Amino acid sequence: MSESLRVISGSDDIAALMHDIGRRARAAARALAIAPAEIKSRALTEAAAALRADRAAILAANAEDVAEARRNGQTASYIDRLALDEGRIEAIAAAVEAVAALPDPVGRTLATFTRPNGLVIERVATPLGVVGVIFESRPNVTADAGALCLKAGNAAILRTGSDSFRSASAIAAAMARGIAAAGLPADSVQLVPTRDREAVGLMLGGLGGNIDVLVPRGGKSLVARVQAEARVPVFAHLDGICHVYVHAAADLAMAKSVVLNAKMRRTGICGAAETLLVDRACASTHLAPLVTMLLDAGCAVRGDEATQAVDPRVTPASEEDWRTEYLDAIISVRVVGGLEAAMAHIDTYGSHHTDSIITEDEAAAARFLAEVDSAIVIHNASTQFADGGEFGFGAEIGIATGRMHARGPVGVEQLTSFNYRVHGSGQTRP
Repeated sequence: MSESLRVISGSDDIAALMHDIGRRARAAARALAIAPAEIKSRALTEAAAALRADRAAILAANAEDVAEARRNGQTASYIDRLALDEGRIEAIAAAVEAVAALPDPVGRTLATFTRPNGLVIERVATPLGVVGVIFESRPNVTADAGALCLKAGNAAILRTGSDSFRSASAIAAAMARGIAAAGLPADSVQLVPTRDREAVGLMLGGLGGNIDVLVPRGGKSLVARVQAEARVPVFAHLDGICHVYVHAAADLAMAKSVVLNAKMRRTGICGAAETLLVDRACASTHLAPLVTMLLDAGCAVRGDEATQAVDPRVTPASEEDWRTEYLDAIISVRVVGGLEAAMAHIDTYGSHHTDSIITEDEAAAARFLAEVDSAIVIHNASTQFADGGEFGFGAEIGIATGRMHARGPVGVEQLTSFNYRVHGSGQTRP
């Protein structure tokens, strides 16, 4: 285990420790920036092997985290996000291998053009440098974020939430050992070795210029704090208030299949649907089957008056419900007066994450895809496809809901910047 992965005591100087982590990360980033593609891929392959080799230790650490979360009264959906088993560890290792197999994003020539004076100018993909990732209860983010950052030539400083601290520490230790086995710095992926909140504040300050970009991945309060206090650029991942709009021209069988999957496949992920909008033009045929299906599947439904009239099990939806990311088996349902009304609802209450329309009307779908201002807009498919792996990115570091640089799943290509390389033959500027 690298020095920066040791668990510190309360008597340690957290500021000194964090700045040391920053310096180590900057040194690792310099090595990664020039590392050949095959070495980075080998490092990730070794990291995946180390995760499999350490699965007993990782599972033991996770069992302690899960037990503590249960003692603290966390919800079943929260426990699902936190818990690991043999299958999930294998999935984590396989995801690291998938990132290893991706084309190297560094050094790609993005554009080439020649000026009238003969200068040849290339725009070439380069690493960002050091990426700080602040996340909450998902232990797999440790491996996903570390692998994606390394593949893009970046060092990663990872700060997990208290509930997943033991699990993330075990995963990071395995990653570091595998990376070092391939000849790259173990400090390429560092986990902040303390639960103290002071560490987050120091990361938001940039660790003396040693963090180049921050990625918050968690609840509204975490993201709000990062956006308010960060002194470095942020790839923001806001709430996943995702909508499915069942348009007047929706096929009912398709709508039922998509809505059930979008809500209930995994309720605790950011791509889970939180609001169902049903067009008034098809409400007489579509609303009751959709609501009954959700209730029978164990999903609580909070609805407007039209939805409450469908089934006595539906409870009234408040204004706050339309703005809520439940991350649980709960959905809010509203009947809307057409495409314009659906898009207005999404614009008012949505989080610019992922929104889907179910319709056989191609013109309506085209308008929805063009006019709904979300990072991911979908036609006739589940919102749960909002995932870097499903996009072919291998994995993701988060879903960016802002409008700058990266938007949607943040994979290896989004974790690069670029510079301009100018080739001359003695030109001088008049």
